[in-house]
Amino acid sequence: MLPVTRPATAAAAQLVARRAFTTTRARLSSPYHYPEGPLSNLPFNPRKRGFAIKYWGFMATGFGLPFAICVWQNNHPAK
Repeated sequence: MLPVTRPATAAAAQLVARRAFTTTRARLSSPYHYPEGPLSNLPFNPRKRGFAIKYWGFMATGFGLPFAICVWQNNHPAK
């Protein structure tokens, strides 16, 4: 005789409960939960027009500034 098995949904529910996962939806009205998904946790909008120019300009400044300071310090007249 075949053993009696539980339905797949009951087994899945028990597995979820055993692993302490929650089955309730995230409450977006809570101050401790924010919208999820790609680009939702960034403090800027990379889809805006001109973002690439601003981004690469910022990166070029951060990379080039130390070299520009070195050149200026090596070439400015001494007092």
